[in-house]
Amino acid sequence: MKTAMRWLCLAGMLVAGMAMARPEEPPAEPVPAHHVFTLKSSKLKETRRISVYTPPGYAETKGERYPVLYMPDGGLKEDFPHVATTVDTAIRAGEMRPLIVIGIENTERRRDMTGPTTVEEDRKIAPRVGGSAAFRVFIRDELMPYVRRHYRGTGETAILGESLAGLFIVETFFLEPELFDTYLALSPSLWWNGGELVAKAGARLAARKTLSRALYLSSADEDNIVPEVARLGELLRAGAPAGLKWEVEPRPDLRHDNIYRASAPALLRKWFPPVKGEGKAKAGP
Repeated sequence: MKTAMRWLCLAGMLVAGMAMARPEEPPAEPVPAHHVFTLKSSKLKETRRISVYTPPGYAETKGERYPVLYMPDGGLKEDFPHVATTVDTAIRAGEMRPLIVIGIENTERRRDMTGPTTVEEDRKIAPRVGGSAAFRVFIRDELMPYVRRHYRGTGETAILGESLAGLFIVETFFLEPELFDTYLALSPSLWWNGGELVAKAGARLAARKTLSRALYLSSADEDNIVPEVARLGELLRAGAPAGLKWEVEPRPDLRHDNIYRASAPALLRKWFPPVKGEGKAKAGP
């Protein structure tokens, strides 16, 4: 009996020691008041999870409508928390127009953010790539109509993303520029498919005499992205359509892994400044 009790005590101590040694799961990143819904996509043949931030006073101001900012990589464990926090902080300080943020959580990120490629190395980044056209149809024909039915948007839309999401944003700008009003692409992976988007950019810009849209591009200290962003900047300087508001901003002070968080606060304040005469938003939710 004493031997059995001794073994039980040792086993208990071992389990307790293992529990103490196991690292705790890091706490979830703080995020402003928001809600989440799911949307079954017939195009993607899967259910997508969507996070939504609405600006301060949204529930009380029943007649007020707001611009809508869409963001890939928009899950609660992705970029939605820091973007929603940035937006909420800026709105409450009177430094930014109130807007709605729609975060699209990933399922197969590299499938959704990339277009077709003939480069063998590109195909090695994931089991499936080249699904950007289907993802764009999901946004255009399924997600945006849902948002228009359930949220008070003005009809003005924007999209924000980094890296492969930035690639998707630039691709959408060239292939379907009417889908969004403002395109914000941070360190877009324009090396994809041998730089095909940049190679065809001159002809696509020349085909449009006017384009009332806004486009922002940035690049961090990264050898594979800086040259393509710079080339695209030269093409925009040489032949941007009338009405296109654009900016290319090199950020050699930043890295690929920190450009989103480091630059988004100033970027969003710049591209969505408060309407003249607006004061600070009230402090309550």
